[in-house]
Amino acid sequence: DSKAKSSKSTKKEPTSVFHVNGEKEKKSKKKAATGSDEEDDSDASTKPIRSGKKKNPASLFQTGGDPPRERKTRKKAPKAAESEEETLETQQKNSNKKGKGKKSKKKEERPPSPVIEVDNLEKFVLSPAPQGVTIKCRVTRDKRGMDRGLYPTYYLHLDNDKKVFLLAGRKRKKSKTSNYLISIDPTDLSRGGENFIGKLRSNLMGTKFTVFDNGANPDRASADWSNVRQELSAVVYETNVLGFKGPRKMTVIIPGMNSDNERVPIRPRNDNDGLLMRWQNKNMDNIIELHNKAPVWNDETQSYVLNFHGRVTHASVKNFQIVHSSDPDYIVMQFGRVADDAFTMDYNYPMCAVQAFAIALSSFDGKLACE
Repeated sequence: DSKAKSSKSTKKEPTSVFHVNGEKEKKSKKKAATGSDEEDDSDASTKPIRSGKKKNPASLFQTGGDPPRERKTRKKAPKAAESEEETLETQQKNSNKKGKGKKSKKKEERPPSPVIEVDNLEKFVLSPAPQGVTIKCRVTRDKRGMDRGLYPTYYLHLDNDKKVFLLAGRKRKKSKTSNYLISIDPTDLSRGGENFIGKLRSNLMGTKFTVFDNGANPDRASADWSNVRQELSAVVYETNVLGFKGPRKMTVIIPGMNSDNERVPIRPRNDNDGLLMRWQNKNMDNIIELHNKAPVWNDETQSYVLNFHGRVTHASVKNFQIVHSSDPDYIVMQFGRVADDAFTMDYNYPMCAVQAFAIALSSFDGKLACE
């Protein structure tokens, strides 16, 4: 019934911006704020559509490798997937119960990350999330220094009791295109520093972004090209020339995984060999195309709604979930607002922290053609 209800509601003519989120049954007739990024604390709820048996996520992202290794992975993956499904169902049941106290509601709204050990920070932020484990993070935005012409600084921490720092990012000054430097040291956001781990670069329009690691520019390549930077991801925002205030449409391109569940290195020798050009030319060898999950129009709140399972609490045009078209129930990454300058960012296999953080940074950039 819920599936039929959702599909029926999408046929209605949309009149306001992407609201968000929710798990709660609390009804609200309050309309969502119109505009590009205003918050709205009112709750909207969509009943989750239960799907059948979950597929093994590894098979969605593998672009090569021998079948035996794939079979070994398949034996382990369903157990993790099923346990994850049970956890989500438990959260849904708990959050839909009425008469709960405020304290218990707060705990259920943003379930924290499982215990994650970070021994080697550089290795951790570039490694794919383990299969069956959601890495739950928190992004905070620091606007200090903006009066002196500096851009905001963004910090990424694990969303657990230890609040382990992972990454920091900030836009570079005096650049025709948007360039965000990403560092594993919050006090060192210089490109030449040893803590520089990657960067996010946009085109002139601010609608296409590429994520690089800390390797060398192709102009300074070694003889065997082993030191050349890898492209970790690309993001394309669909332009909206009509100025319709609605959800953004995103395409995310990432390298595929090999049979050992390792990222296939994409080291372009020039600008015509990168992820964006391969995708535009429909050369999909060793690359994977992802999209943001389409929200559903909700008549009660007069807004677009996505179910973030309690991880997002404020309306924002920046809220999104990234999925593979073959399995829209498997959330590769999700991002959304929980306070004025605080956001949750969760990612799953095959993404790493640098990929997810850079994609989140792209959503902060001013894209006039996308608003």
